[in-house]
Amino acid sequence: MKFILALLSILLFWSSNAQESTASKQVSTFTIDALQLNTSKKIWVYLPKNYSNSDKKFPVIYMHDAQNLFDAKTSYVGEWNIDETLDSISAQVIVIGIEHGGEKRMEELTPFKHEKYGGGNADNYLDFIVSTLKPYVDKNYRTKTNANNTALFGSSLGGLVSFYGALKFPKVFGKVGCFSPSFWFDRKEIFELMEKTETFKTKVYFLCGDKEGDDDMVRDLNAMEYQVNSKRCYCKNLNKKIIVEGGQHNEKLWREGFKKAYLWLF
Repeated sequence: MKFILALLSILLFWSSNAQESTASKQVSTFTIDALQLNTSKKIWVYLPKNYSNSDKKFPVIYMHDAQNLFDAKTSYVGEWNIDETLDSISAQVIVIGIEHGGEKRMEELTPFKHEKYGGGNADNYLDFIVSTLKPYVDKNYRTKTNANNTALFGSSLGGLVSFYGALKFPKVFGKVGCFSPSFWFDRKEIFELMEKTETFKTKVYFLCGDKEGDDDMVRDLNAMEYQVNSKRCYCKNLNKKIIVEGGQHNEKLWREGFKKAYLWLF
């Protein structure tokens, strides 16, 4: 029995470490204290290929769930291939990936408390990004710091908190990538907040699949797009909505949609 348990331990260790890192040389990491969340956060940084050979400044995309963005070794069920995608088009942008808090992910990425699932700590999470992380990034990297050059981007709960971040901090985030947003989590509150927003100038790229479990995703996305359009003329072309036929709620959908979203936003 001891031999079998030892063998199982070896196999589990091997399987968890067998996957080699797929992150490109353009990607590095650092750790920063997140006092607003009573923890520290591992941050992933993608720099454009010509960063070290120039003195120019770059726009920045802040993205959630960094474990799934760059590296198959750390991803849950597949990565987004952010680095390879941006390398392939010589994109002139910095990406800051924020690792989610594991079991606290739902708490961090949801604006309002759910009766069944809890959550509701997004204000502190966003305060960490705006008050701690962004100042650090702007100090240590060559960034364009204004809202027009700063995006918030995520999927699922990350899509929800990205849209919420645009409502809370319109002078910080001028662009949003909103993939498969989990508006269902706090549908009443997020729609009421949108309705109370007098002006909305943020550029938003909406994307979801039509096979994400039920009809709520497409319905909610259409409803939020309608609310956005009620705050400004659609003729300004500040928002775009993509419904992917056959698209499911997974990294494949978001990976395949990222390039077009980036090119449209920037």
